[in-house]
Amino acid sequence: MAQKKPKWVIQKERDRRAAAAETVWLFGLHAVRDALLNPMREKLKLVVTKNAADRLADAIPAAGDLQIETSDPRKFAAPLDPQSVHQGAALEVKPLDWGSLSDLCAPHGQPARVLVLDRVTDPHNVGAMLRSAEVFGARAVIAPHRYSAPETGALAKTASGALERQPYVRVKNLATAMETLRDMGYTLVGLDETGADTLDATTRGMDGPLALVLGAEGPGLRDKTKDTCDVLARIDPVGSFGSLNVSNAAAVALYETKVPKPPDVGHGPATE
Repeated sequence: MAQKKPKWVIQKERDRRAAAAETVWLFGLHAVRDALLNPMREKLKLVVTKNAADRLADAIPAAGDLQIETSDPRKFAAPLDPQSVHQGAALEVKPLDWGSLSDLCAPHGQPARVLVLDRVTDPHNVGAMLRSAEVFGARAVIAPHRYSAPETGALAKTASGALERQPYVRVKNLATAMETLRDMGYTLVGLDETGADTLDATTRGMDGPLALVLGAEGPGLRDKTKDTCDVLARIDPVGSFGSLNVSNAAAVALYETKVPKPPDVGHGPATE
């Protein structure tokens, strides 16, 4: 007689199947276009108005085998929140799998940058940080599985396509992921108002890989996260008002620590 599985094993298998079956509805022309053009993205169903289909005509063929439904704009057929600004386009997809943290963030001798988010749950903030991370060349944006913004249509729309190109990696244990980054040569710089010095002064002379660690608005970095950082730094205000939105703080931090572009090498006229 076969031995009965423990309840926790059964639940774990159910959770795994549920995660595999999970889909996300992306919406908005920018987010849908970039997802259609992303060969890494598994695309299931596109719901579009006639006008949106015309505007996406160059991207739809790139999606391959895809179920397409044309919808009346007055009664849009995709299962979205009524407040969603979908612009007549919604795409059902599977969440992206970016692979392992070690492969994505391996610096390979370069002064790499990554963002580490400690319980940042607002999808609009995370979407904005993905855009900044892409602009300033970060290797990845890293967040815990729990207490972080999942991949959603709202996040994708705020990211304005960056979600398809900028790795957003959610890990089981944030402190363990930070230790992994340290083992790869990253210096872990926590952004916190209690930092002994400013970010520019703290990172001056740090030529190697940097992980910029930011906490949720209000509570900030948890004690465990602070303890795991190598150093804490602050962003000083000019005036008496000293609070930045976390996505704005991330943009400032990425700009402040950005890797300089290599100088353009001019090519003189060809000679024989």
